[in-house]
Amino acid sequence: MNPIKKLAGQTAVYGLSSIIGRILGYLLVPLYTRVFNQSEYGVVILMFSFVAFVFVFLTYGMETAYFRFSELLKDKRKVYNTTLISLFITTTIFLIFAFGYSSNIASWIKYPDHVNYIQWLAAILALDTLSAIPFARLRAENKPARFATIKLINIAINIGLNLFFVLLCPFVLKNYSQGFLFEFVDTVFNPKLGLISYVFISNLIASGITVVLLLPEFLKMNLRFDFVIWKKMIIYALPLLLTGLAAIMNEMFGRVLLRYLLPENIAEAQLGIYSASYKIAILLSLFVQAFRYAAEPFFFAQAKEKNSKEIYAQVMKYFVMAASFIFLGIMLYLDVVILFIGENFREGAAVIPILLIAFLFLGIFYNLSIWYKLTNKTIYGAYLAMGGAVLTIILNFIWIPMFGYIGSAWATLACYTSMALFSYLIGRKHFKVNYDIKKIALYISIALLIYFFSTAINIENQLIKMTFHTFLIIVFISSIILFEGRELKRIIRK
Repeated sequence: MNPIKKLAGQTAVYGLSSIIGRILGYLLVPLYTRVFNQSEYGVVILMFSFVAFVFVFLTYGMETAYFRFSELLKDKRKVYNTTLISLFITTTIFLIFAFGYSSNIASWIKYPDHVNYIQWLAAILALDTLSAIPFARLRAENKPARFATIKLINIAINIGLNLFFVLLCPFVLKNYSQGFLFEFVDTVFNPKLGLISYVFISNLIASGITVVLLLPEFLKMNLRFDFVIWKKMIIYALPLLLTGLAAIMNEMFGRVLLRYLLPENIAEAQLGIYSASYKIAILLSLFVQAFRYAAEPFFFAQAKEKNSKEIYAQVMKYFVMAASFIFLGIMLYLDVVILFIGENFREGAAVIPILLIAFLFLGIFYNLSIWYKLTNKTIYGAYLAMGGAVLTIILNFIWIPMFGYIGSAWATLACYTSMALFSYLIGRKHFKVNYDIKKIALYISIALLIYFFSTAINIENQLIKMTFHTFLIIVFISSIILFEGRELKRIIRK
């Protein structure tokens, strides 16, 4: 099978689970943006922003190191054992610290009355960290179906519990005073905890069930820890830890800073509005994530092939084509897509196109990152991501007080664009891949031109507007067929 076709198939499977999961997860967005006010929603987003940051720290680049050394070494089981034991030890240390200093942490992030938030989130982080390598093993063994199934079960449980605790329980307690349903709800639901608490409790239960579902993968581990392999993996992984921390800072830091750089009376509300619009833009980030799940093990496996650099160049071009199409699909049908969030949160829609382009360049950066991973020069990945983080911090500190969350969106775009540009320029010196820059620039330009053209024409009738925008989508697809038709036919036939 053509390797591009194989990658596309695996991306589709990972993407299907991610897309279905995200669509199901989107049920929580209209729920949260209608049940919670802007400030309360801001608290939820802020807490999960901290979770994302700490998760990268807890996995410290070992997922990518696992892929790399599974390809380099014959004894893949020894690599798996060593990686998983390493995470078990560090996660245990983290839990002891998090529970021991939960009061101090709660005070530090300005939520001293909610120590329970810290403890629940620490438990979620521990469970998700332990799940990371078993999930990585499924990816390395080309088992996207099992990977996707477990991910979907996790999401379904999380959503179901959110609907139960946040929506059904308050309704039952308000409208009933007896009966089996009332007694059951009265037993499992404590209104004094507050609805935000049950967002975290739902996530914790879902993460626990995920670990149970991954037990077959955990049972494949034995207690044989190879220090020599671990030392090599750590040397490879630690720069990736810096890369991951910088990357999550680039993604989350702007939202966190809104809480601290804007006036206190509007900070959490602005955070809630921005985060709701961010959820719309994440539809493209979702594709980037699905692609990354499939591409990382694929890139390492292809490194052994003579034409590997040609394949990497092709993958980049097709990725940009697909990402540009998704950008157009979201923006041309934004009137429909934005209905997912509550009406009070839609004022932040102006940031959506900015964030979409930012995620496109983030995907380009992930494509380019293969050069430092294959050459074992992961320190360059750390330099690039840390440079992006510094730029993010500086621009957010300048632009947030001036422009609010729109300034944060532009900072995100500037960060990811600069990271992709410098990765490309540095990579040419160490691992030159002849990317088709003209075609890549062409497809991004066509998508942007079509989008700006659509905004220049004001059509009030929704049916006519949707029909016209569908025509513009067809124009973009036609341009792809015009330039890539023969090559696409060749790939499909193989």
